[in-house]
Amino acid sequence: MEKIEVGEVFTIGDGEQEEEVEVVASMTVDGQDYVAVAFTEDLRDDIEEDIEVFFLKVDEDGDFDVIESDEEYDKVVEAFDEILEEEE
Repeated sequence: MEKIEVGEVFTIGDGEQEEEVEVVASMTVDGQDYVAVAFTEDLRDDIEEDIEVFFLKVDEDGDFDVIESDEEYDKVVEAFDEILEEEE
């Protein structure tokens, strides 16, 4: 499976409602791949307030999965914050 790249756009949803999201960052934490995504509509609108970012786990097949624990989530957020600090 190819690595998911920043800038790729995907449709996610629950079957009833679907939204387009764009990958704004990718990271590996403890050998597991994750992506940070934001709604493409928010990114295109160039809104001045903070953009809501979601974190998803990437499984072996390249499919998205939820982050299951607070501890795992906290590690991913910390890695994302480090990426943001490096870009400043």
